[in-house]
Amino acid sequence: MTVGDTSEAEHFRTQGHAVIDLAADYLAAAFQGTLPVLPWREPDQAVDAYATSFSDEQPLVPLLHRVLTESVHVHHPRCVGHQVAAVLPDAALTELLNALLANGMAVYEMGPTSVPMERAVVRWMCSQLGFDANSDGILTGGGSTGNLTALLAARQDRAGFDVWKDGAHGGPPLTVLASDQAHYSVRRTVQIMGWGHLGVATVPTDSAYRMDPAALATTLQAAKNAGRRVVALVASAGSTATGSFDPLEPLGSFCKEHGLWFHVDGAHGASVLLSSKHRSLLKGIERADSVVWDGHKLMMLPSLVTGVLFREKRRSYEAFSQQASYLYEGMDPEAEWYNLGTRTLECTKRMMGVTAYVALASRGTQFFAAHVDAMFERAARFAKLLEAQPDFELATFPQCNIVCFRYCPQGVEDLDDLQVRLRKAIVKSGEFYLVQTRLQQGVFLRTTLLNPHTTDQDLEALVETIRRSKRS
Repeated sequence: MTVGDTSEAEHFRTQGHAVIDLAADYLAAAFQGTLPVLPWREPDQAVDAYATSFSDEQPLVPLLHRVLTESVHVHHPRCVGHQVAAVLPDAALTELLNALLANGMAVYEMGPTSVPMERAVVRWMCSQLGFDANSDGILTGGGSTGNLTALLAARQDRAGFDVWKDGAHGGPPLTVLASDQAHYSVRRTVQIMGWGHLGVATVPTDSAYRMDPAALATTLQAAKNAGRRVVALVASAGSTATGSFDPLEPLGSFCKEHGLWFHVDGAHGASVLLSSKHRSLLKGIERADSVVWDGHKLMMLPSLVTGVLFREKRRSYEAFSQQASYLYEGMDPEAEWYNLGTRTLECTKRMMGVTAYVALASRGTQFFAAHVDAMFERAARFAKLLEAQPDFELATFPQCNIVCFRYCPQGVEDLDDLQVRLRKAIVKSGEFYLVQTRLQQGVFLRTTLLNPHTTDQDLEALVETIRRSKRS
């Protein structure tokens, strides 16, 4: 078939039916757990298995079958590792059309449907946060980019000098307050902005890995004594390591008292706002200047769909205050609110708002609220199961759907090494996929429960698999 061949549409129809059948069969097998969670190969072997010459055509369906079978199966009930959702199948179908349309929607002319759909999703997110009609934001590609976007706006607003015009050295060195549980992208963002290692002043956490409000004043003063201008505080709402929720109410009060930008990294936990049972974990989030909210975690959307939301609309234009005459008509970004590229890092902006809108419209918010509740409740039951085992230890009782624990059989001196070895053996076996994290007490195994097909029986089997792996 040649480029521009008029039979391309019929070819797409035929291949499309075959691919959907392939994907549906795959989903059925993944849901039933008949596949290995991860068909493990060593990295060098995996690379060598793929040809680097593309001179010969290969049929599409067998190629895609290979992709399906050789990937991590996030829909498998025993995939409990990273914070990656078991994607809603109808959201995946929407992504197929997004890829076909390829409306790079940084400007409205290229996104006549996707721009208004994104605006609707952003307004909905802002309303869930408790922001008023003066709020705004954008969708971007992931929590790391979201944190970068929010802290760029914080810098522009609170630095005391115009960094875009005067550069990073146009004023005193800047710093943000964040706990040792903050996502690594916070420190990475600060160092990208040129603030150096001291650009993050670390606030201690309590025994549940939540930022300690009583330590804020001391940390702030120490940063000032070091000659730093503290401009923002970054709180975690569902931290990556343990799922801990910082106490947002007192943190917001501290920021107001000291004139700091209050940013909440709710990449994992902002979806908890949908749950009437658990939304109290986010009490005080309405006081934030900016919030990051990932749809590709507890809302089961494909990666990546992240809201960067601002309590004050005008702040959403301050992260990227530049002009590009070949894209944008005027000099006032707010007047061209419909050209979203003025507020995001991307120029070719993916149609992620369409996926989010379709998922919300087709399923309804109660569907996602029930999913949040189910995942939290399953995590709590798993934690109670672990507490009842004399040879297991919880890092802390989970606040959400992330459970950190370790195996502590008698007679083992190096527990850290044991967790590392057991995890590697289990992952390579394909029985489960789980990850690890290093906390104050040492290395812990970590599970994130995001898959509605995961059962209590699967988690009971994980406990026995860990014990069996130690014996083998």
